[in-house]
Amino acid sequence: MAPVRVAAVQLAASQDVDGNLASCLRLIDDAAAQGAQLIVLPEFCNHLSYYTDRAQAHRIATRPGDPFLTAIADRARAHGVHIKINVTHAHPDGRTGGTNFLFGPDGALLGQCDKQTLMGAENDHLDPATEVGPIIDTPLGRLGMYACMEGVINEVARGLALRGAQVLLNSLNSFALDEASLHIPVRAAENKVWVVAANKIGPLLPEEHLPRLSAALGVPAEWLHGAGESQIVAPDGTVVAKGPRTGEAVVIADIDPDLADGKLRPDGTDIFATRRPELYAPIAAPPHGRRRPAGAAGLQVAVVRGDAATAERETALAAAAGAELIVVHEGDPAVLAAALDGTRAHAVVGTATGPVLINAAGVVARQPRLHGGATGDNPEVVTTTQKLSSRQAAVSPADTTETTGTAPTTETAEAATSPTSALTAASGPAAQPSPDGAGDAARLLTVDLPWGRLAMVASGDSIYPELFRVAALEDVDVVAVTLTAAEEWELALGLPERAAENRLNVVAATPLHQDAAVFALSPDFTLWTAWQGPFTGRISHPVVSTVPAGQAVGRADVAPAQAANRLVSRQTDLVDGRPWRLVQALTER
Repeated sequence: MAPVRVAAVQLAASQDVDGNLASCLRLIDDAAAQGAQLIVLPEFCNHLSYYTDRAQAHRIATRPGDPFLTAIADRARAHGVHIKINVTHAHPDGRTGGTNFLFGPDGALLGQCDKQTLMGAENDHLDPATEVGPIIDTPLGRLGMYACMEGVINEVARGLALRGAQVLLNSLNSFALDEASLHIPVRAAENKVWVVAANKIGPLLPEEHLPRLSAALGVPAEWLHGAGESQIVAPDGTVVAKGPRTGEAVVIADIDPDLADGKLRPDGTDIFATRRPELYAPIAAPPHGRRRPAGAAGLQVAVVRGDAATAERETALAAAAGAELIVVHEGDPAVLAAALDGTRAHAVVGTATGPVLINAAGVVARQPRLHGGATGDNPEVVTTTQKLSSRQAAVSPADTTETTGTAPTTETAEAATSPTSALTAASGPAAQPSPDGAGDAARLLTVDLPWGRLAMVASGDSIYPELFRVAALEDVDVVAVTLTAAEEWELALGLPERAAENRLNVVAATPLHQDAAVFALSPDFTLWTAWQGPFTGRISHPVVSTVPAGQAVGRADVAPAQAANRLVSRQTDLVDGRPWRLVQALTER
């Protein structure tokens, strides 16, 4: 296919519908003059997302064949281009949607779909989609459409890519800076597709109400403006063109949609063929809310990597210094369990078959790799009386407790001496054989520890967003990942997004030649809770503590309790707000 010139347009909208249409048409003309064949406009182009009630939203919304949509279709025909626009739309059945439309170069309507996950007050005025959006096969490639909040979680973009979309068109109405830095580019990288994303600028609420709303929210008025930075992102997560933070812009790039048909990683793994839909069944289950209490307010964690001697030394030092969870990129569980003697720390150790959870008394649990290349080992629980070295053979759990000088609580004792009762398995059916015929009954395990619930993810499994979603649905507070990153996006975008979209603390240990990181949840989350620090414009991005390449150990604090705080906005839960009725592309083969 010849290169396709695409444009992402950023503009301001107001309560003046005619003025908004004029802005859209003017910038469509600008994009067409620059040779754009596909033009993407922001979300809610017809009117600010601000209404007195549902009836007003329905009354102001566009309708089939009305002057607003007709003018957009006519402009597509006049320029011979494809135009994607998002508006509030009054459907003939009485529903009001946040609706995406794609008009073709002859002005014909090629496809439309409603927003599946609504944000905050949108729930007061709009109706969520009742069906998934189409994959639209055009001369420019196979196109899929979504909008704003749908890109803050993974399911909608993932479903479009799994159904064959090469280019995803995202219309936004967002003031959040982490849209441009994280949520937009990660959808390209994790699915190996192109993303063309157009965001708003200017006030997102009526200017006359900004002082009042700013005071009520505790957010400076300037932060209630569209964040701009519209962008075009390649299938490897590279931002090939980006607009400014403020001001109108037409962001242009030439893309090759066929690049999105290549789903292979550098090691030859096909990221879609190796998926395990049978493991992801909980994603399609009705929301049930969090079923367990919040974890501890704070937890000291450490990341360790290096040769065997370094791993043993640094693990012992980290445990002695008070780290309760140590994630070791690679090591011998027997040796490292001995290094925990005299402490109540747990360590997650990367091995060839997957991470192993240990404490001073032995192995607590094993998590086999679950995707492509799995060993076929089933998750295994080993009682802590099964000692791992001659040094440990003379030390019983009681001896270990005495050595620490602290009598454990009942909960602590259970986690330390009875790991079988402390383990829970992810809900859903037993796993079926993986595509390569291995891993016949493997599943994601969760382990209850004194500070909260832990899950472990093996190298190679960490690129699958569905697995972390299952962890969130199982009320996990911390995920320990042992990985060797094969692509830059995995650490730069993938793991921070797994933390952000699921409200999970993620501790990632990599080899010494790569950066490692801890992605901790901040209490400064959403506009609906008071911030401890100044408002930064980043709504869900985790706090990142990087362990630079060449540094053997890094320490950080995480907050297990923050995993229970999932309301990104009023009536919008990051986990329970997923479009669970419409995720068949993720959970079925």
